[in-house]
This record gives sequence, C-alpha cells and structure tokens, in this order.
Amino acid sequence: MSVRSLNKVQLIGNLTRDPELRYTPQGTAVCTFGLATNREWTDQEGQKKEEAEFHRIVAWHKLGELCSQLLFKGRKVYVEGRLQTRSWTGQDQQERQTTEVVIDSMIILDSKRKDGTQGEGGETAVPAPTGPVPQSAAQPVDQADAVPKAASPGPAKPAKTPAQPKPKTQKAESKKGEEEVKADDIPF
Repeated sequence: MSVRSLNKVQLIGNLTRDPELRYTPQGTAVCTFGLATNREWTDQEGQKKEEAEFHRIVAWHKLGELCSQLLFKGRKVYVEGRLQTRSWTGQDQQERQTTEVVIDSMIILDSKRKDGTQGEGGETAVPAPTGPVPQSAAQPVDQADAVPKAASPGPAKPAKTPAQPKPKTQKAESKKGEEEVKADDIPF
C-alpha cells in the first residue's frame, strides 16, 4: 500500500549572506546561502509584532553555480524545494544535525546589482531541473540534476492587431447580366 506524502517548500525572502560555492571530491557543485523571511502579526493588546525566520538554502549542480554567480547578500529571491535533515559527527566527535531547504528552482525578484544600484527591471527565473543525480560521499542527497537556464523576460512586446480589410473604393467586377455594386452600397 502506497501512502502519499508531500515535502515542498516555497520561500520568498532576502539573502542574509553571499552564497558560498564548493565542490565535492567528485566535482559536484554545491552552493549554500542564508535566506531570511519576515512575518508580521498583531498581538492581543493590538501591538504590531514582527519576527524573522532564517533558513539554510542548498543548491546543487548547475543551479548551485548559477546561484553563486547571480545572488548576493540582500537580494530578494523566490526559492522552491524540499526540507532535508542531515546528521553527521563533527571534528570534536559530537553528533550534529541540521535542517535545510534543498532547492530545485530559484527566481530573482529584484533588479539590484551587487554595487547597490538598480538594474533594468524584471525577474530572472531559473527553472526546475530534471534527471538523476549521483550520490555524493561528502553530502548525500537525492536531488534532480540541475540544468537550469537563466531567463530574463524583456519588456512586453505590443500585441499585433489583425490587419483590417481596406475599404473598397473601386467598382466590383460585374458578371454578365449583373449590375455593378459599390462597397458603399452594401448595408453591413
């Protein structure tokens, strides 16, 4: 009997630090960065409260390389992926555990440049990857192979309107036995 389950995370937030790109011993790219999300609510006394939540984000393969190239601290992004909890033994022989969001797609939501100036607008979408991923000895993960393409939609192009028929100003050709009809004579 198969039991359905779902492990999907969608976040919109700002990077808390520049992405860090590393490679496993097998040469697989892995990029990590922090993402902050904010929540606002009103308490029982009517006071507005705000709270920030901090998330560890991990991107593998080509998606990881693109994240390291396109993202920087302060950038607003949308990420989508799954939760993963890992355990390991630290150098001090202590057991450690972390929960992170392993992403398979990312969209840049602002047009900031690294120097702080605003670029020409739009989002940059990095679509979800497909294909199998080999297991990594350094950080095992079961994630789809990231082969994203960065796309930046340009300015909206005006829709072409269908060509309007030209009004007839010449006389319609007449057949034998029929009288000539002008376009202005037609009631519709």
